[in-house]
Amino acid sequence: MPTELDPIVGNWYRHLDKGQLFSVVSVDEQNHVIEVQHFDGDIEEIESANWYAMELELSDAPEDWSGPIDNVEHDDTGYSETEMSGDAWREPLEETPRGAIETWEDAQEAGREGEEQELESSS
Repeated sequence: MPTELDPIVGNWYRHLDKGQLFSVVSVDEQNHVIEVQHFDGDIEEIESANWYAMELELSDAPEDWSGPIDNVEHDDTGYSETEMSGDAWREPLEETPRGAIETWEDAQEAGREGEEQELESSS
């Protein structure tokens, strides 16, 4: 049965024939095109006439927003807890002692000296 639902940006719909979940991203009334993003991340343009011919139902937004993103680690979802408190964020950073700072040239020279010492000890 064709839908009577109007496409509304931000609403989620389920395609009853295919079981696909998607959200309306934009509605271009001038060109009669509806842009949708499927739960797996694919973007599709649907002509308005085809929209009303599809069998659709309104749906809730998915609980797992990571559907369109590949290889998401649990820590990347923002649900992990940290041991830090608000006070920890306000503490100053440790200062680097002035003598510990090297120039690029000093670091290169130290690297060359280390390589020479390794060559001498291995022979």
